[in-house]
Amino acid sequence: MTRVALKGLLGRKLRAALTAIAIVLGVAMVSGTYVLTDTIKAAFSTVFTTVYKHTDAVITGKSAIGNDNGQGGNGGLPPSLQASLLTDVRALPGVADAAGGVADRAQIVGRNGKTISRGGSPGLAFSYEPSGARFNPLTLTKGAWPAAPNEVAIDASTASKEHFAIGDQVGIVALGPVEKFKVVGTVEIAGLSSLGGSTMSVFTTPTAQRLFNKQGKYDEIDVAAKSGTSPTQLVEQIRPLLPATAQVRTGTAQAQKDTSNTSGFLDIFQSFLLAFGGVALFVGSFVIANTLSITIAQRTRELATLRTLGATRSQVLRSVLLEAFVIGLIAAVIGLFLGLFLAKGLNSLFVSLGINLPQAGTVFKTRTIIVSLLVGVLVTVLAAARPAWRATHVPPIAAVGEGAVLPPSRFAHLGPYAAGATVAGSFALMLIGLFAGSLSTGTRLLAIGLGAAGLFVGVSMLAPKLVPPLVRVLGWPAVKFGGASGRLARGNAMRNPPRTASTASALMIGLALVTLVGVLAAGLRSRFEGAVNEVFVADYALTSTDNFSPIGTASADALSRVPGVIVVSGVRAGQGKAFGSRVQVTGVSGDVTKVISVKWKEGSSQTPSQLGADGAFVSNAYAHAQHLHTGSSLTLLTPTGKVLHLTTRGIFNPPKGGSPFGDITVSTATFDASYQNPQNVFTFIDIQGGVTPANTEKLKAAVSSFPDAKVQTKSQFKDNQLQGLNTLLNLLYVLLSLSILISLFGIVNTLVLTVFERTRELGMLRAVGMTRRQVRGMIRQESVITALLGATFGIPLGVILALMIGVAIKYPAFTIPVGTLLVFVIAAILAGIIAAIFPARRAARLNVLEALQYE
Repeated sequence: MTRVALKGLLGRKLRAALTAIAIVLGVAMVSGTYVLTDTIKAAFSTVFTTVYKHTDAVITGKSAIGNDNGQGGNGGLPPSLQASLLTDVRALPGVADAAGGVADRAQIVGRNGKTISRGGSPGLAFSYEPSGARFNPLTLTKGAWPAAPNEVAIDASTASKEHFAIGDQVGIVALGPVEKFKVVGTVEIAGLSSLGGSTMSVFTTPTAQRLFNKQGKYDEIDVAAKSGTSPTQLVEQIRPLLPATAQVRTGTAQAQKDTSNTSGFLDIFQSFLLAFGGVALFVGSFVIANTLSITIAQRTRELATLRTLGATRSQVLRSVLLEAFVIGLIAAVIGLFLGLFLAKGLNSLFVSLGINLPQAGTVFKTRTIIVSLLVGVLVTVLAAARPAWRATHVPPIAAVGEGAVLPPSRFAHLGPYAAGATVAGSFALMLIGLFAGSLSTGTRLLAIGLGAAGLFVGVSMLAPKLVPPLVRVLGWPAVKFGGASGRLARGNAMRNPPRTASTASALMIGLALVTLVGVLAAGLRSRFEGAVNEVFVADYALTSTDNFSPIGTASADALSRVPGVIVVSGVRAGQGKAFGSRVQVTGVSGDVTKVISVKWKEGSSQTPSQLGADGAFVSNAYAHAQHLHTGSSLTLLTPTGKVLHLTTRGIFNPPKGGSPFGDITVSTATFDASYQNPQNVFTFIDIQGGVTPANTEKLKAAVSSFPDAKVQTKSQFKDNQLQGLNTLLNLLYVLLSLSILISLFGIVNTLVLTVFERTRELGMLRAVGMTRRQVRGMIRQESVITALLGATFGIPLGVILALMIGVAIKYPAFTIPVGTLLVFVIAAILAGIIAAIFPARRAARLNVLEALQYE
């Protein structure tokens, strides 16, 4: 039976290849995800290992709120170290050498006069000290290290892309206006000329300290131990010298800590991409099950003959499963290596969307090979289980009858009840995942994922009962405008409802997920626009060029000096800790309500001007959670360790689409005195005459020396703030398109197999006068009807899923984007047309005489 199975497989090469494509693409996504993320992780690991290669101990600032990663802009950075600490460390008996360094953010200005920003990646800035050369992780590729206050070394990648040569002048933006520096060298780190989208600039230590307002301070002190002193012993010697705002680790431990910080993000990134690989494989399982069901139905006489010759049911079962195993194995191997190319494609996709991450040499782990092969084979075999079981029920008597079909299962009459139970159970599982409050995040996501998968299975089980009435409606245009070929196409789609339903179900999944994303995004977009319309009462806004990074307060000061400007009010942002939890903290000036509309639950438009040194206003949700009212006291801990004893002076109701204010808002003076290097996230401006071309030009001229800032009107502000959402939306659509592509191959598969099945029928139609063009039209219209059926199932299901998730997360808006859904329907029609190209050409080219003799 093994030889029979393999020979049969070789005799159906085209059908086997079409079946394998679904698994190839799904496995390629899994393999490509692992290769890409492993490569990025290796690059980061190499960087951090190189950074601390010659360092035995590392002293850094310690954030009092437990966040040392600089999240939330400079408002979340740990405090710097006093330079006097370096002197004390050098005096320790176990210290051979020590050097301090400054590391912060600065942006390089390109040839076009704009800051170089790739996908929001930071511009990294470092100090260089000749005496600390042993600790320097950077390698000079050209030129020399900076030695004068006006000199800088930049990363080799930026120098190459922006055509900066040694001796050129380059603009650098730190906390103030752009400053010009002479390029004296180019550098790289850990053999990487580029850190993804990040740029690097290197200054002398005094210059770096001046640029970042850190005179007499360092961000890090690197220490080398004397011979005979271990890194652990060195750490123990250093620890008593440290203030509460500092910490020390061994060089190895610091490298592991930094690697761990990036690995956490990359693990989420990896899971995100693997989820789409899982969706692709799930869709592929529908395609495989449907394809094998059709081929087994077409091989009824062959299987019956084997039974007549003595083959047992178990041998038939093993034969079919062996075919599936071989197809799955070959497809998984192809998908595994295709993943190497897909990894490069995914990276190019992220770069095109502005998401640029560092990479080293390609990493192809054994785990990637094992998981990819295992997943590909298991999905194929499991998808083949039901068709294989059906194959065992072919009676030997079927060998003598032409056109014999598989007998219905004795449980077939229970199908609708099983489908209903599956749908109900899946809904229940999703509701548990969405609304049960005691579940962990992992359990919640698992329940939602399994519930959604079960829902798709349940709907596909119900679909055969719905196919005939739906096809009558969906096929009406084909009958109306397609003539005889249209009527035949509609009849063919209704001929075998389970087959048509199964084919459409694969497309249903992709369209449902695309619709889910589209509906949620539409709600978010509408609420955000509503929130901006509600709170933005200023004439203009000033933000960073990338729309979300904080910028120095000097740009706002420059605007306040423009003739005719009435109000310039910036919103600072940082992090703090209150009531034992981290909170978002903002700082505002007293005139903020002149440019931002605030709905007060307690307080008034005068509240911001009455905050003083110890006042704060809080959001309604935070006040409710912490039982705060006007006059209530609260204690806020800042990253520098400063404790602010505040009194609640107001409570505001933020709009549902978001607010520029954090949980706790203090005065600008209090914020600036408590946070290191405060920066504005937003700055709002009122000017005499309002928005006019002349005023716009005046404001732009005022910030011309700040290339990292841009002036915007309200409409421009809305559009720019939505760019991030649009980028994410485009990414999701592209990744989900893989599952839609697989479903198209499912339609191709079904049509090709039905062409085989209807060879004699097509020959007869051609014999009685049907033209090749009419045959192509018939196949094409059948494909479009099937695709529309997938849209009819998928789009409403996606809307329902979006509604359920929206209710569970208290989504601020539920908006059905009618225009977007119409685009999805049109896309389904186009997909049906594309899927029919090959099967239609194959059907039209059948030789009439050979087709009439075909069995």
